[in-house]
Amino acid sequence: MDLYYQSTRDSSLRVTASQAVLQGLAPDGGLFVPGKIPELGVELPRLASMTYQETALAVMKQFLTDYTEEELKDCIRKAYDDKFDTEAVAPLAKAGGFYYLELFHGPTIAFKDMALSILPHLMTRAAEKNHLDKEIVILTATSGDTGKAAMAGFADVPGTRIIVFYPRDGVSQVQKLQMVTQKGANVDVVAVTGNFDDAQSGVKALFRDKDLAAEMAAAGRQFSSANSINIGRLVPQIVYYVYAYGRLLENEEIQAGDKINIVVPTGNFGNILAAYYAKQMGLPIDRLICASNDNKVLFDFFQTGVYDRNRQFLLTISPSMDILISSNLERLLYEITGRDDEETLRRMEELRDAGRYEISGEMRKRLHDFRAGYATEEETCTQIRKVWEKTSYLIDPHTAVASKVCEEIRAEEELEGVCVVASTASPYKFVKSVLSAVDRHYKDREELDLIPELEKISGVEMPRAIREILTESPRHRLECAPAEMKETVRRILGI
Repeated sequence: MDLYYQSTRDSSLRVTASQAVLQGLAPDGGLFVPGKIPELGVELPRLASMTYQETALAVMKQFLTDYTEEELKDCIRKAYDDKFDTEAVAPLAKAGGFYYLELFHGPTIAFKDMALSILPHLMTRAAEKNHLDKEIVILTATSGDTGKAAMAGFADVPGTRIIVFYPRDGVSQVQKLQMVTQKGANVDVVAVTGNFDDAQSGVKALFRDKDLAAEMAAAGRQFSSANSINIGRLVPQIVYYVYAYGRLLENEEIQAGDKINIVVPTGNFGNILAAYYAKQMGLPIDRLICASNDNKVLFDFFQTGVYDRNRQFLLTISPSMDILISSNLERLLYEITGRDDEETLRRMEELRDAGRYEISGEMRKRLHDFRAGYATEEETCTQIRKVWEKTSYLIDPHTAVASKVCEEIRAEEELEGVCVVASTASPYKFVKSVLSAVDRHYKDREELDLIPELEKISGVEMPRAIREILTESPRHRLECAPAEMKETVRRILGI
């Protein structure tokens, strides 16, 4: 049976999977969700022998039902190839009692590659299936990693264009260099003189702008999104949790049916939402652990039932989590309201107008699968150093936040079962923060000068993504204020 998608703010709005991928955001500003969460459709013991590509097909065909199996196989084959530096695509590393699911072996050394390597192929297929005669303009805000991964995925893809906005002072030097050196005739990158929430709110406003949509249509173009608000980003993220379960089975660390715990460093809530969907499909997951940094808006939400973005925005050494408006939480909100679009819309309007909303006691009960914690800057650095000294395994700051929170919650609750920590970025992405945590004397060194030092200390070869930025010159120098984003897009597109 075909699975249709509906808006979190209007359940009567129904589209196919390929239409949801093309549109990105629903016309009413809501997010597309499947009419129901499908079953996994694979016997658990079989996961032990499945490759990443086979697992991707098994999961994605359950959600993307208007794509043929052959179309999905083609998209998967093109996405998960030698762009990844390991045949496993997402290997599991055991260190200090946890399993780290390494999601950083793709072309931009961050977990966004796992979905953004396949999204361009899903989108161009969707355009063909829906007889789209317009150029697709991907409009994306990034806290550091989505932008580069999206640009790498869409660079020079026929029929597409991509514009990425990033917070000028809110990304690491490596992240910035990765973006401003990106090649591609269809690629534009803009630094926003604000924080990530400013950039993300600006992009959402552009999606809702009917006058701009009319101008775009007249020019033969339409917007879509590569952020995790796009269901074409979210579905591929479910895959690696299912794959991780298969690897634990293969290594005889668990038996089929044993429950595991998933720990995710969380900003926009997409990555942990994918784990939640995996659990709803039937993957044996016990606890979903949401780990925050000092911008602990999600931790406070799970503790109190109040989501409140009215607080100071802090820049941290885990910038991909420096977010106060977690867009994908709307999808979870829709589920815990009992899929009530009016209740969801009301709370999203409260968030827009007052900067906060509160959920009911009944809704809080439906969050029983979740646990939350947070790590301060000092605790994050301590965790990097501790894991390194005990295991000789080096982790980036985002992964360290999740590792510290998992350690804390396991001690408090005596968690049963294996803990799988989503390792979302390579240490090379945040080399100065990582090395300064290991040894303070690196603190006064230039970030790029420390890259060879990281290679020597870790014994891990410098990734291709890093070698490339050391030899490339910047190509993109555009800047704008948040209020100038619309005019900047119009100027880039010549409309």
